[in-house]
Amino acid sequence: MSDFDDIAATVSINRATTLDLRRATLQILSGPDSGKRFEIEQSCRIGARPLADVVLGDARVSGLHCEISVGEALRVRDLGSKNGTFVGPVRILDALLAPGDVVTVGETRMQVTPLSGTKSLPLLDADDFHGIVGHSAPIRALTARLAALAGGDTTVLVQGETGTGKERVAEALHLASKRAPKPQVVVDCGAMPSTMIESELFGHERGAFTGAVASVAGAFERAHGGTLFLDEVGELPLELQPKLLRALESRTVKRLGGAKPLAVDVRVVSATNRDLALEVAAGRFREDLYYRLAVVTLAVAPLRDRREDIPLLAARFLRDLGVEPAHFLTRESLEALMRHSWPGNVRELRNTLERSVALAEPLTIGNGSAAASPSPAGGPTITAATPPSIDLSVPLRVGRQRVVDAWEREYVTRLLEECGGNVSEASRRAGLERMSMYRLLHRLGFR
Repeated sequence: MSDFDDIAATVSINRATTLDLRRATLQILSGPDSGKRFEIEQSCRIGARPLADVVLGDARVSGLHCEISVGEALRVRDLGSKNGTFVGPVRILDALLAPGDVVTVGETRMQVTPLSGTKSLPLLDADDFHGIVGHSAPIRALTARLAALAGGDTTVLVQGETGTGKERVAEALHLASKRAPKPQVVVDCGAMPSTMIESELFGHERGAFTGAVASVAGAFERAHGGTLFLDEVGELPLELQPKLLRALESRTVKRLGGAKPLAVDVRVVSATNRDLALEVAAGRFREDLYYRLAVVTLAVAPLRDRREDIPLLAARFLRDLGVEPAHFLTRESLEALMRHSWPGNVRELRNTLERSVALAEPLTIGNGSAAASPSPAGGPTITAATPPSIDLSVPLRVGRQRVVDAWEREYVTRLLEECGGNVSEASRRAGLERMSMYRLLHRLGFR
């Protein structure tokens, strides 16, 4: 065992053998569904549409009305309902439930009671599954599901916050499957104009539009025999969603300007940082396409919920950069890394390490981190972020920009923490368009 491995072992949480899910019962006390009981594992969504886990026949209940979570505490969260969610007489957005609390949605009153005991999910024994690194229970439960899915061709939807590694999950599923010898083709649905996405997905014939000087195969054709990964599928324009649905159902595509359908053999994996069920309820995503994409749904936990993976991830990133972890990180550095909330998730961790290595300067991970003593091997240290000092050796505009950058980084860090990493909510609170927020995140090193 190397020095780094020994240090990492001391700052990591004990290795879990199972992922234990807490359970509760939901009792409907009054309303059209009075007397019904439901068992909840970890969480459930309540609403009037089939999208919900618990479907109520109450006309005053929204399609997806609220969500109840069962963890260390019981929690209820309103999902943007029209008529509101109430705990007792108080309308809430997000609240913890005390024993005996009554939750009211529309004309329905209900009560949640925790159950003793838990349901255990199996975990994969390996800490590295085709590039997915981690020994926490959430990540090894995810890789166990990936291993089970690898033998088939089931369509999979991967959901998680920005920066959690959804593309890596899709790549691991491809590499573990029988399709590994064939290509994995990636289409980023949020990175190109809607006028280009259709051609990128389905291809085009020569002369199909201005500038189409040659016939081009689309992503479905290029991925034939392999895997097609649709990244940020929640950004796909509504007018293109029926065409994607048709391709998924018929397993054929027709190039723009073409007359002949082409049969394709692909496994489709998609990913989004949006909550697609809520997007469907809001009318921003087709319900039939959602069900076709979400045959199996995988959730990637944010880094703050699996901090014990940070030493392994840091070691992997540093070795990829050609740096020996033992020469870079001390025990204090790792402890500081594990204390940070990482609103940008794994991507922020990787970018932070890469920036520090590239610039050969102390590693700053945000406000409140304890300063580490210098590494005996001469590696960078973790230091707390402090307000920029006045440097009279630089022009005014340079000094001003440094102050602005530092303020924006702190603002965005705290905003993402407050929003639980939800970029859409952070954009709304900051008064920015979604794409403007993404550009800001990229400039500040979060993406």
